[in-house]
Amino acid sequence: MCVGVPMQILFREDLAATAFDGTHKHLIDLALTGPVEPGTWILTFLGTAREVISEEEALKIQKALGGLAALMEGRDLGDAFADLDNREPQLPPHLQAALAKGETTA
Repeated sequence: MCVGVPMQILFREDLAATAFDGTHKHLIDLALTGPVEPGTWILTFLGTAREVISEEEALKIQKALGGLAALMEGRDLGDAFADLDNREPQLPPHLQAALAKGETTA
């Protein structure tokens, strides 16, 4: 399983960048996103930037990852998933359309 980690670009040279995950600096490949400017938040997988994300999204992901780490250590999740509390699950558009047509199986 691959987990996306949000990082902020510190500096860049062509399609390589140094990014910070809040604890460590990492060398990141920017081939999938193209050049991005310092200060930009990216979602990384195995040393490669997959997409540019907002700071708000990066902070939500960092909080969720912190909550999972706490849970694995036997601690409480805290409010790591507060953005999901009291929210109904949402189907992807193609599944919602199939449900609306009655094309689902139980």
